[in-house]
Amino acid sequence: MMYRLALMFLSAALVTGCVSDQTYQAQVAQTNKYQALSDQLSAQLGAANAKIEALQDQLKVTIVNDILFPEGGWTLSAGGEATLAKIAPTLSGLQGQQIVVQGFTDNVPIGPHLKSRFPSNLELSTARADSVVEFLEKKGVPPGVISAQGFGEQRPVASNDTPEGRAQNRRVEIIIKDASLK
Repeated sequence: MMYRLALMFLSAALVTGCVSDQTYQAQVAQTNKYQALSDQLSAQLGAANAKIEALQDQLKVTIVNDILFPEGGWTLSAGGEATLAKIAPTLSGLQGQQIVVQGFTDNVPIGPHLKSRFPSNLELSTARADSVVEFLEKKGVPPGVISAQGFGEQRPVASNDTPEGRAQNRRVEIIIKDASLK
């Protein structure tokens, strides 16, 4: 679906003269590359473990925290390691790509047992992203192409007013994009 939309947009832009044929061909090739990568990662992870979106200039893999971390934790669970181990070979083989691991939390303040280690959700989300990066590096992803960012409760994808919404907001996103794009 996203592939068709991207092609329709690019076709319309070419017809109206907004982009050159060379730019159009490059964008189609990039869209095709991300769609193929999306298909490969989907087969490795399965629909229950992750949501994968092929966007115009990047691929986004979203994994909810329950799969990766124990409740309130920041170190990967055995299940989290198993999930990431499935995609590590694909990520380690990418050429010319940048991988950014982004951590997110809900808006519930840090509990007393974590407060001494993490003053806020921002630090907790960063620690979770760091854990994912460290694991993927151990599995062969080159350190020069992967980085971590924490956003805490910023950028929610659902309402924090319900337990289901908060669960969706507690997530890790792995963003894959062309290294030449900044």
